[in-house]
Amino acid sequence: MWLTAAIITVTLLVVFFKYVFPSSGPNPFQTDTREPLKPMLYNRKEKNKVLKQGFLASKVPDNLDAVVIGSGIGGLGLAVLLAKVGKKVLVLEQHDRAGGCCHTFTEKGFEFDVGIHYIGDLLDHKPFRCMLDQLTNGQLQWEPLENPFDHVVIGPPENRRHYPIYSGRTRFPEELKKCFPGEEAAIDEYMRLVKKTGRGIWLMAMLKHLPAFLAELLVRSGVSKYLSAFYKMVPRSLTEVVNELTENKDLRAVFSYIFGTYGNMPKDASFAMHSLLVNHYINGAWYPKGGSSEIAYHMIPIIEKAGGAVLVRAPVNRILFNDAREACGVSVKKGEEEVHIHAPMVISNAGIFNTYQKLLPKELQTTPAIQRQLSMMKHGAGGLSIFVGLDGTKEELGLKADNYWIFAENNFDELVTKYKDGDREESCKNIPLLFVASPSAKDPTWEERSPGKSTLSLVSFANYDWFEEWKDDKVTNRGSDYKELKQAFTETALQVVLDTFPQITRDKVEYIDAGTPITNVHYIGAPKGEIYGADHSTERFTPEVSANMRPQTPFKNLYLTGQDVFVCGFAGALAGALTCGSAILHRNLHLDTIMLAKKTKFVNSKMKGV
Repeated sequence: MWLTAAIITVTLLVVFFKYVFPSSGPNPFQTDTREPLKPMLYNRKEKNKVLKQGFLASKVPDNLDAVVIGSGIGGLGLAVLLAKVGKKVLVLEQHDRAGGCCHTFTEKGFEFDVGIHYIGDLLDHKPFRCMLDQLTNGQLQWEPLENPFDHVVIGPPENRRHYPIYSGRTRFPEELKKCFPGEEAAIDEYMRLVKKTGRGIWLMAMLKHLPAFLAELLVRSGVSKYLSAFYKMVPRSLTEVVNELTENKDLRAVFSYIFGTYGNMPKDASFAMHSLLVNHYINGAWYPKGGSSEIAYHMIPIIEKAGGAVLVRAPVNRILFNDAREACGVSVKKGEEEVHIHAPMVISNAGIFNTYQKLLPKELQTTPAIQRQLSMMKHGAGGLSIFVGLDGTKEELGLKADNYWIFAENNFDELVTKYKDGDREESCKNIPLLFVASPSAKDPTWEERSPGKSTLSLVSFANYDWFEEWKDDKVTNRGSDYKELKQAFTETALQVVLDTFPQITRDKVEYIDAGTPITNVHYIGAPKGEIYGADHSTERFTPEVSANMRPQTPFKNLYLTGQDVFVCGFAGALAGALTCGSAILHRNLHLDTIMLAKKTKFVNSKMKGV
């Protein structure tokens, strides 16, 4: 036993120095590319010249180094990383604008964000912030939210309990203790577990960065849970952990409330995944100044400067392979014709299910390696988004730069199970959780762009099969039954808003519409309407899955990027891009971002001392 442990330890040390530290590959973060801030552009037509460049075969650059399928942040982020080391990259987007879940749309004069509600971990000296500054040449600005940034609201209007969530590693637990006197020990232990578990995420990155055979050796050795607290907590559900900490049901709910950001009921969610989200927001929350379209708007020019392009209305219908089963390009459906685009590398940001079940040739879909990876993943929960346009300023409507998580009661598992297992006619009247936020109140440029108006984004979950019968209908004309079902969900959600925000009345509502799971299929290519990619249950985060779900696919020259490679959300998709970039460029870009942050912090402190 001791001999085996010693051999494994020595092997890991050798591997650590050989494969984990950056190698001789090009470093996208070698040079600080931040530029002085340019004036913000509010003219939508001018911005669309960047964001809505329609596909034509004549626009495809010659001598491409790579093609990226999908312009979500996992695809754009990876394309920028490659562009920064001189690679010529073509990004293809099936929608009519770039950005994926970072895009915006306008209806009745109201601009709506579809997926960016708030982002954490953006303090100036943090690696995540330093990376984003480089990916946008310092042009993307972030506005901090209020503190408290989240509000957990539990119970019906006649018995409603309100718990503010503050940022700050000290203030977060201190404020919780004010709400729950006598639960100090439970809160302290929760914080200890969250911090310790979150710090162990380094091993997930390492398992994806190591050569496959070495990652497999590490997994089979069974030492993962001893090396990393993250993997020790992976099999434990959120419900299991918080129920051990306290008997107070409201406190259990507050510990668990953020499960809505990855879509699993607490009884199915891994406490390890939950810890990542708590740590992500512990130092605060931010929103992109000018709205989420600013993200793609400032990334695309970097891709273009290196000779690449980002083209929309470019649905990729299949990946091309040569006789040696090596990816060599993609086919884009243009009307009734196909346009073949060849490149030595194809990178998919379309998610594992779209990539393996739709874009691969039929004979390759059935290969054992592909089927093995597919068997490790499940579809995530379908998303329900409701967009509300209001007459009135944020002051008149009582809106702030914060978020509300509103729950029917504190028994989350029971409520969500009943909702998801119920028939749609009944479930639409009993939405168990609703996220409510005002993008217009978070954006300091909004009043200048849309004076006297405000917006709300409402988010919950809905089963794909409730809407599946209309999936093949025209998106703008799915029939009266579909509209009635949407209206039922919308009315239930709107009543929750009216009960929570007394200054908002029905006569203030100028526009309201809902996006269902089949809406997500059409606009963001989510195969089952999921907004967080593959399911984030305990099975998703075992060492075996972490080691096997890597950027490299079973086929040479075909890579995966985005949230299915790492974890969900904006930060998770970018972590997937870093992981994919590491595989392509043969260096550890995760460590490069850490070194970048240390360098930036040193330079900033030196400048302050001058």
